[in-house]
Amino acid sequence: MKRLAATAALAAVATATAACGTSETAASAGPGGVYTTIDGSKQIDATAPINPFNPQGSTFAGYDAMALAWPKNDLMDPNLFYPGLARSWTATPDQGEVVVHLQPNARWSDGRPVTSADIRTSIGLAYTQGGSAYTVNAGAAGAAADIKVVDAKTVKIVQGKNRSNAFLRNVLSTVVVPDHVFGPLLPAGFWATLTAARGTGPAAEKAKTEITGLSQKVITFSPPEDVSAGPFVLERVNPGAALLRKNAYFYDAARIVPGKVKVLNYTGNEQIWNYLVSGKLDSAPFTAVPAAVMKKIKQTPGNAIRKGYSPVAASMAFNQARKPYDNVHVRRALAYLIDRAQVTKIASPEAGTPSVTTTGIHGSSAQAWLGAGLGALDQYKVDPAKADQELRAAGMVKKGGQWAMPDGSPWKVQIHVPASFSDWVAAAKSVTSQLNDHGIDSSVVTSADYILYLDELAGGKFDIGFWLMALGPSPYNIFQRVYGPANGWSLLAGRLNHAAPGKDGNWMGGPETVGGVNPGELTNRLNLATPEEQKRIVGTLAKLTNEQLPVIQIYDYVNTQFVNTTRYTGWPAAGSEALRLPAGVWMQLGMIKKSGV
Repeated sequence: MKRLAATAALAAVATATAACGTSETAASAGPGGVYTTIDGSKQIDATAPINPFNPQGSTFAGYDAMALAWPKNDLMDPNLFYPGLARSWTATPDQGEVVVHLQPNARWSDGRPVTSADIRTSIGLAYTQGGSAYTVNAGAAGAAADIKVVDAKTVKIVQGKNRSNAFLRNVLSTVVVPDHVFGPLLPAGFWATLTAARGTGPAAEKAKTEITGLSQKVITFSPPEDVSAGPFVLERVNPGAALLRKNAYFYDAARIVPGKVKVLNYTGNEQIWNYLVSGKLDSAPFTAVPAAVMKKIKQTPGNAIRKGYSPVAASMAFNQARKPYDNVHVRRALAYLIDRAQVTKIASPEAGTPSVTTTGIHGSSAQAWLGAGLGALDQYKVDPAKADQELRAAGMVKKGGQWAMPDGSPWKVQIHVPASFSDWVAAAKSVTSQLNDHGIDSSVVTSADYILYLDELAGGKFDIGFWLMALGPSPYNIFQRVYGPANGWSLLAGRLNHAAPGKDGNWMGGPETVGGVNPGELTNRLNLATPEEQKRIVGTLAKLTNEQLPVIQIYDYVNTQFVNTTRYTGWPAAGSEALRLPAGVWMQLGMIKKSGV
């Protein structure tokens, strides 16, 4: 998947790499040196506030922005974490109560201790943004019902009656900010207002509005300087790069080797490729790279690749409210015509593997979830004869070597993708080429940017669009991509509702029940199910997805990381779950060492 629009000129690379005074930075970094990387989640905006609640904020996860804990990204268990600002935690079997114990020596970069007051304020601010465990809708599954400060280093968070087995994960993912900086954003009486919001009636609605009305104030808040509890603190930022220096007050500062971290900006994949080819980056997260560029990257002294699990898959998703895609035989026919291995070779040869079949689950974890059941599913190997049978079963007709609609009118397949996702564009072109070879008039249509693409997709404007799916490790998250809001199912006041096709963002338009099974209800139950019940539900949903094909799973992503051993070593091993975490977390775990030491 492409990170951002690839429009940057090579000249921009020189500008960015010169930013933040390279020679001056190296001289002031001390024996630990300057660790250089990029932030794969966003571009740098030098005008953005030093605020982790701001999507473009000048903070960097794992470096100066800290969470209570960092996910281990286990194939099946979403509740395994590495310690962050939380040294340890306990949870009752039903996750009704989570008790968090903070690092005893944690301090902010201004020397003040990290305390339970910081956690409580951070949770209060999270309520203004909504979602996860912190929603003012008390009936929502997995919503926190109470936050209690036990002592200066201990906090108890209680889950509401509508339980979710994702509660612990959501609590541990809490981003922590200093109360003495961000606390004034919460008005007097905030917690009483939150209590009122959990009720019903006009007073509760008024209280909810007051809390969510603080959202923009929180997002735009701009502290005068970075106050960090992480291993680094922001020193300065400009359009080309951000520079962070080591935080002497970090609770485990002895583990942190680099004296400074430089985060280079980029406006497209080409810049990242050039950084890698020139050996400027000590590490870089996954970036879609064509084979020719990958060859150049590998030739650079010190460059190496670490590959691991990435619970994301690329798929073609159908709008079943539009003909002929409401007919399962048409969807199956297309599955029998697409050579997934060929598409992957063209679109994502280094960072993808062809999907064995469509299950809704990433191939690396499908075997763990499905066991022998995986082998019983239709693999949809390329079979033009079967495709023809399916098309005829759908009533489609062939005229002059071209397939047409049942009434004889032209059938034109349009596959929509965002122009800025280079691998999706290449994949869609490969698919349409294969379909055209079989007499199906097919073409690729691109949207100018990803935001526009998502808006148009949600508006039901496309017959077929590329869609990220299999977002593990939580089984609920995995199947919500197929049987969630995009397909009509959403939770409202703790109740599951199904919107009609074309309403409330339902652009997939699938039926509410198939063969007596309501896949949205089953997906919602995954939030509450025991591990044994989860496996049963996952098996049912995988089989249903394989039979009905609301999507065709094309390739499963491989987390392809880039590292350079010239200046540092100690990288996570190939296949390590830590590869999906920022390098700042690797440093917290004591992995990164100075090369040659």
